[in-house]
Amino acid sequence: MPLYEYYCRPCDGIFETLRPIGRAAEPAPCPVCENSGQRIMPTSFNAFTIREGYPRKIPDKGTYWHLGKEVKRRVAAPFRQWEHPEVNKPEPPKRRLKGEITVEREKQRLRRKELDKMRDSGITPSEHKLPRQLK
Repeated sequence: MPLYEYYCRPCDGIFETLRPIGRAAEPAPCPVCENSGQRIMPTSFNAFTIREGYPRKIPDKGTYWHLGKEVKRRVAAPFRQWEHPEVNKPEPPKRRLKGEITVEREKQRLRRKELDKMRDSGITPSEHKLPRQLK
């Protein structure tokens, strides 16, 4: 059944009622004062259409709606129903701080220095203990 809006003159209020189409023009009882209210034109209006399996707002701006949020394109790859790449953006990779990079470089420099000392003294370092960067 459609939803219609009615105006009650005695209490100066607008109310909505679900009614059959055949009874839409008849006065409806006001939920506040029980007087008859006359049908009025809707004070708000929303319309959607379904295109390519997605609801689209009218007038159509070329966008799609995913779980109540406007998105610019459809999902082309496999996805979970409640996720969309534009709505649920993946978290960007964590950037290392300048101090962390400096500490890592210093550790590598000291490892190389230790390896050079070992090689100069004739000790062969075991391969499984060497980091990949120093091999």
